[in-house]
Amino acid sequence: MVTEKHLICSADALVDGGDGVRFAVPGPGYLAGPAFVVRYGGNVYAYLNRCAHVPVQLDWMEGKFFDLTHHLLVCAVHGAHYDPRDGRCVMGPCKGASLHALRVVEEDGLIYFLTDAGSTQT
Repeated sequence: MVTEKHLICSADALVDGGDGVRFAVPGPGYLAGPAFVVRYGGNVYAYLNRCAHVPVQLDWMEGKFFDLTHHLLVCAVHGAHYDPRDGRCVMGPCKGASLHALRVVEEDGLIYFLTDAGSTQT
């Protein structure tokens, strides 16, 4: 199967533990809608912007996904805290549940969202 790349942002737009960049996942179904990408531990991670507890967006202000320690992603509505490396809820009302991860890659100074050809499902 052929993988398609969809540009999200330049790699330098993501600072480790800093603001994320929001983007939209196109298409019908559960996986369509708002998403975000962050950098943590030198790696890039992307998730649907949807809390695992109640389907609301996580960021309290656009791009503000990390808590005050810059080590956990936090839902501004419910206080659920997620490990940025795997999206697993480590504290809060949905402990043990996970954010929906999306495939991303960093190449040549750019960050791309990956889909299979002809599909936005990951």
